[in-house]
Amino acid sequence: EYLQEMNQKVLSRYNLLTVGETSCVTLEEAKKYARSDGKELSMVFQFEHMDVDSDEHGKWTDKKLYLPDLKEILNRWQKGLEGVAWNSLYWDNHDQPRVVSRWGNDSEEYREISAKMLATCLHMMQGTPYVYQGEELGMTNMRFSDLSECDDIEEKNIYVDLVTDAKVYTHDQMMDIISRKGRDNARTPMQWDSSENAGFTTGTPWISVNENYKKINAAAQVNDPDSIFSYYKKLIELRHQMEIIVYGVYKSKAIEHPDVFAYTRTLGEEKLFVVCNFREQEMDFTLEDGFTGDEKVLISNYDDVVKTENGIYLRPYEAKVFYRK
Repeated sequence: EYLQEMNQKVLSRYNLLTVGETSCVTLEEAKKYARSDGKELSMVFQFEHMDVDSDEHGKWTDKKLYLPDLKEILNRWQKGLEGVAWNSLYWDNHDQPRVVSRWGNDSEEYREISAKMLATCLHMMQGTPYVYQGEELGMTNMRFSDLSECDDIEEKNIYVDLVTDAKVYTHDQMMDIISRKGRDNARTPMQWDSSENAGFTTGTPWISVNENYKKINAAAQVNDPDSIFSYYKKLIELRHQMEIIVYGVYKSKAIEHPDVFAYTRTLGEEKLFVVCNFREQEMDFTLEDGFTGDEKVLISNYDDVVKTENGIYLRPYEAKVFYRK
């Protein structure tokens, strides 16, 4: 009622994009809030996929991602809003840990390759992708060893609850979990360059800069054609150039596969096959829908395609987007 009144009296009079931060919204509620009829909001942020690696202690756990669970949630939202409302696509925001540390691999060997894979998986879906500050650089989680290094009240309160009072975790265990899941991971100063405080300020920032800023920063990436930043630019450029990435019908593939996120997008005679390896392990993967691996590669974090008898050979965190017309 209130959203419709706001839309009628204010929002509908301007060329605006509106987004609802709707933390507990269900799929059915999202269809009401963000229907394409333009009576309420343009789209909503849903949080269901952000809880996929939680347990009885909520997000305060070292539980690993089980990929089929993530796929089930995102596939359901992709199909559920199709033709009715519009998806917001995101991995990172100010309340979430850095996705390359959470679901990718932030080691020196795989940080760049896994960040590009995660970007590919998200940006080829139907909806509007959001890029949170530093995500396009592959910024990583912080390492907190003491609560005095933290700023977020949520982290301070949960430490009292689970360490001081309930004694569920030891100090070291809790600090490890905060370093994995805490909101401060997304709130460390933006890493602009390799100067003091990552070029963010000449003063004293409210929270420490991640110590890897001398290597991971914008200045080191903006002119590098192979950087994560340049990869994000290419993904965004493709979305502007190709209507299939915006409007193509989404269909999940290999839904039970424990390591690979795959799906197709179809618009008229055009078709994309997106395949993303979420693991360090290498494996054979069988393509579907007549794809052979000989098709044009729109974008990939590897320079070549390794074919097998029935499909392709996936290397660690490899992402491929095949296109045919």
